[in-house]
Parts: sequence; C-alpha cells; structure tokens
Amino acid sequence: MIALDDVRVAIQNVEVLRGFSLRVAPGTLVGLIGRNGAGKTTVMRTVMGHLPLLAGRVTLGGQDLARVPPHRRAALGIGYMPEDRGLVPELTVEENIALPVWVSRELVLRDRLAMVYGILPELLEMRDRKALLLSGGQQKLVALARALAVGTRLLLLDEPFEGVAPALSQRLSEVVGQLRGSGLTVVISQSDLNHSRRLLDEEVVIERGANVTTEAAA
Repeated sequence: MIALDDVRVAIQNVEVLRGFSLRVAPGTLVGLIGRNGAGKTTVMRTVMGHLPLLAGRVTLGGQDLARVPPHRRAALGIGYMPEDRGLVPELTVEENIALPVWVSRELVLRDRLAMVYGILPELLEMRDRKALLLSGGQQKLVALARALAVGTRLLLLDEPFEGVAPALSQRLSEVVGQLRGSGLTVVISQSDLNHSRRLLDEEVVIERGANVTTEAAA
C-alpha cells in the first residue's frame, strides 16, 4: 500500500532520513519504532509532502507521490494524525474533523461523520465545541477522528499515545484495535511498544534516519 524506497530528506541542510526504506502491505498495522529524533515524524511528513525528497521514491498503491502536490494527498485516502494534533483552534470539533473530507470529491461528509462518531461516540457531545476549549487528551481524539474521516486507504498516526493519561491511552488502543481486519493500512510511530505491541502485525525500527531491522510483531 505504502512504500518508501531509499528515501533521503534534509531539514535545514541536515540530512534526517538517510536512505530509509519502508514497505507496508495493504490491510496491515505496522509500528515505526525509534527514539526521539530518530526520524519517525520526518517519515510521515515526507509521505504527506510536507518535506521534499533529496533522493528516493514514495509510492501509494504504486502511484508515485512525487507527482501529487501536498494539498491533494489527503484526497488519495490518506489520514494523518500529527503528534502536535494540528487542529484549527477557532473551528469546532466537527469542523476540524470535516476539514480534509472537504477536499475529496468522492467522500460524503455525512457518511464519514457517522462512521467517525460510531467509532468515537464521546465526540458527539462536544462536536460544537471549539478546539481551543478542549483538553490535550480530547484534542488527540479529535485529531484521530479527523484522520479516520479521510483515511479510507492509509492512516498515519504519529505518536498517538505520547503524553496522554493511561485511560486515554487505553481508549486510543481500543480504537486502533477496531481497525484490525477493516482493510485499512495503518502506520503508528512510537518511541516504545508499551501501548500497542499486541496490535501490530510488524515492527520497523528506525535509528538516525536509517533502517535497523524489520520483524514480525510478537
């Protein structure tokens, strides 16, 4: 579904990804594991087109993403949950969820919202609340919901369990667990595997922007 082949990416003239490769089969849950600064977020931002390639290739279902401008990538069925959540503070919860759906000509907003609220019913009662009034944990849920709304093919979840209370971490694990067998491809970046090892089909370790090892999850 998603493949990065020998990818090199620099930020402010510092090479962050140094020949990194990743191949994720359709319908699988893969953990991208590495310590802080290893390059996990850079991998996801590269897939979304936020960072340009120095070398290598990124494809989605065989389609070369270099030919797709960043603002059109969500419409390909990619849902992205950034580590910093990336919500628009002045928009409501529902408006934040709807944002990427508006760029798709194929998705019906009413149907996508119904799906999201079915998975995360706790968001229904706060759908008219502005994002700036939410707690950090609530904002994480909204960011996940936004990714789910548009991610019909691929979900990129960047450190979803980082900095959240244990109860919310458990809730996020439950939601991710529901995606198993749905046909959706999911890549989860993490600094450790405390929260999701049992959910994963495969673990890919990244260190200093390069591959370390790839192995089946226990």
